[in-house]
Amino acid sequence: MSAISTAERKRLETKFPEVFNRSAIRRYGLLIGIVAALLYLAFAWMFFNVGPALQNGKWDRAAIYLQDWYSWRAQPRLRFGENGEVTAQWSSRGQYPANAEIDWLTPRADGGMTVTFGATDRLEVTPQEVDVLLEGKVWQVAITADGALAPEGAPAAIVQDRQKVTVDFGFEGQAEIRNNQVYVQRRFLGWANFLYDPRSPLWGRDLISTFGLIFSGEQLVTGTPNVQLVYEQFMGNQTWQHADILSKLMQTLVMAFVGTLLATVFAFPLAFLAARNITASRPANWLMKRFFDFLRSVDMLIWALFFTRGFGPGPIPGIAAIFFTDSGALGKVYAEALENVDDKQREGMKSVGASPAAVNRYGVVPQVLPVFVSQSLYFWESNIRSATVIGAVGAGGIGLKLLEAMGTNADWDKVAYMVLLILLVVFIFDNLSTAIRSRLIGNNR
Repeated sequence: MSAISTAERKRLETKFPEVFNRSAIRRYGLLIGIVAALLYLAFAWMFFNVGPALQNGKWDRAAIYLQDWYSWRAQPRLRFGENGEVTAQWSSRGQYPANAEIDWLTPRADGGMTVTFGATDRLEVTPQEVDVLLEGKVWQVAITADGALAPEGAPAAIVQDRQKVTVDFGFEGQAEIRNNQVYVQRRFLGWANFLYDPRSPLWGRDLISTFGLIFSGEQLVTGTPNVQLVYEQFMGNQTWQHADILSKLMQTLVMAFVGTLLATVFAFPLAFLAARNITASRPANWLMKRFFDFLRSVDMLIWALFFTRGFGPGPIPGIAAIFFTDSGALGKVYAEALENVDDKQREGMKSVGASPAAVNRYGVVPQVLPVFVSQSLYFWESNIRSATVIGAVGAGGIGLKLLEAMGTNADWDKVAYMVLLILLVVFIFDNLSTAIRSRLIGNNR
């Protein structure tokens, strides 16, 4: 391809000056934007002390919390008695029934206890000393009146921490040896007693055996059908509190639905006052739009805190917070949709002498109704997530239950359970809302 002549180039420059004489912003705008973003990120990194925060982070503690999401810890305290015996004392969230035989915690003939960690590691516990077996080698931890003493030349897994000795067995757990007890944390994959708690007659059954029991003709408890027994024992699980958690989840869904529904009903007529092409009064347009701005400018969490102080904890503050926030947001969206309707249908209705109410009913509403319903469905879907957050500040629902589980700092498996339930519900309603919206706007792809 031959180069163009000088005269042709001048003619093109005269005809298309915006192509040949672009401003510096157009020529280097992308590069300037990238550089500005990088400079801003560097400023934010230094201003918020991101580097020291990452360096001082409790990453080991975070790793333990993460493990607690998908595993569970049995935590007996092996107390030393005056008679030379070692007894196991369990926390309030005991994972085993009373007098249960535990394969990894077995009594010794001399009154001591053996705690097994994996295939080769274990503890031999007596009030006089604790033998730590790591990869087949024995390390003796002496018990004195002043505390526990680690042996000389002990490996990195055995650490002297003031008057106590800690032993790390990796994922299998750890032990804290003192002069009057050994605090054991034994870790296992999965969630302990998720189906049934230790007080249940179905304790120890897994999901497969549960299904087998349901379809079995012989009743496990006379007078109670096996299906009813399984349902009652699962919902009545005092450790996992399935009934309470599912009830709080339903409360969250109701909060999101009722709050969004009330906001839709409230914002629908007010949007007609805010739309300039529907209501000719400019002061009415301006005041209504500023009213919508006020409602949506206050965050839903702030509204929830405000109403919680007024009504106390429960779903009413959550519904009110969603209602106030969504009324402003939906009112603004509805008004913008009304201002973009096709005026031909309105003019047609006016030409046959229809009243203003009839013009809006038959000339405007059919055009915007799919958009209105679509937006309300989207807000409903979003409010399911928002209701979880505002529940954590006292508005009820599963958010409050989630905050309580986090506050114990020991129920991270229950936190994972509730998070998975929330994700499942959000996924279901997201797909349901998307399908309905696609039908309404005529998009069946």
